[in-house]
Amino acid sequence: MQLTHDHEQIRDTLKRYIDEHINPHVDEWEEAEIFPAHQVFKDLGNLGLLGLTKPVEYGGMGLDYSYSMVMAETLGLIRCGGVPMAIGVQTDMCTPALARFGSDELKREFLAPAIAGDMVGCIGVSEPGAGSDVAGIKSVARKDGDDYVISGQKMWITNSLQADWMCMLVNTSDGPQHKNKSLVMVPMRDGPNGKLTKGIEVARKIRKIGMHSSDTGLIYFDEVRVPQRNLIGVEGQGFIYQMQQFQEERLWAGANALLALDGCIRETIDYARQRQMFGATLLDQQWVQFKLVELQTEVEALRALTWAAGERYIAGDDVLQWASMAKLKAGRLTREVADTCLQFWGGMGFTLDNRVSRLYRDGRLASIGGGADEVMMGIIAKTMGMAKR
Repeated sequence: MQLTHDHEQIRDTLKRYIDEHINPHVDEWEEAEIFPAHQVFKDLGNLGLLGLTKPVEYGGMGLDYSYSMVMAETLGLIRCGGVPMAIGVQTDMCTPALARFGSDELKREFLAPAIAGDMVGCIGVSEPGAGSDVAGIKSVARKDGDDYVISGQKMWITNSLQADWMCMLVNTSDGPQHKNKSLVMVPMRDGPNGKLTKGIEVARKIRKIGMHSSDTGLIYFDEVRVPQRNLIGVEGQGFIYQMQQFQEERLWAGANALLALDGCIRETIDYARQRQMFGATLLDQQWVQFKLVELQTEVEALRALTWAAGERYIAGDDVLQWASMAKLKAGRLTREVADTCLQFWGGMGFTLDNRVSRLYRDGRLASIGGGADEVMMGIIAKTMGMAKR
């Protein structure tokens, strides 16, 4: 894909913000196991970066998805995985269905403030008993007058400790499990940084082996009242809407991995060039050279696959197979690059204080979140005609 001057301007603007306002604080946020989402999102909203592909009438820029991919890729310059993921949730995971199918009223109430950075959003799909098995969710929304009354649990929810609203997948009927689900906009608080909505409880903050600066919660919903007008699109179409949202999430994951992998390899080369052993440097060992060459070649292959998938998506093609392949490859390659590079760092690779060990921890989620590797392979097998749809 040929990137334009406008693409590069967005990249430069975001890179400058990362260098000046995010990376200097990453270690502090990792230690605190949370980052100031409202502050960071407001800054990004002021720069026009939270609504690149969203409609102009709600504060977006109305650009095609290539601009989101440039942003996702550039977020890989952040020296941790948690902050980029939180931003990606806001731009590419909890807002696509709202922007595409939501009513004008819903978009003015929830999408416009999210684009401006005045509200933090989250996506409520996974539950304690339903992660990759989206059809297996148990949360329900029953009708009572003009309201939905929602009960259930959502788990592994990124941004949920700070979120002002949730785009929540719930069962709205007793029909077939692929046709009984709806996406509903659920206000989490009575205003930005306000009190939790009645019936919503943050049961606990989930501590993780990585992605420390990203807040992740287990959320309980007990008879939470939401107006039925908060339904996105058509009732019963929520599963389909969420599958469509997953396409952008998976393209985002492929693009976001690229610069982090480049950086890991580059920093490992720099370290190996300095590390003296057996009368030479580590980088003088041909096997080390060849392995790093192989890894960089694989990164370039991922880059080609991801951007080819993005180009097809922009053209309006069905990229179910391509996006799944990009996401699968990104997760597996992140594990391989981080593990191999960590080994070359030796004892220093087993410390908390370098980028390689952080990628080793943070990057493990890439093969789980947004659909596990096995789910991606199942999808790809179906698109190849080897398994039943």
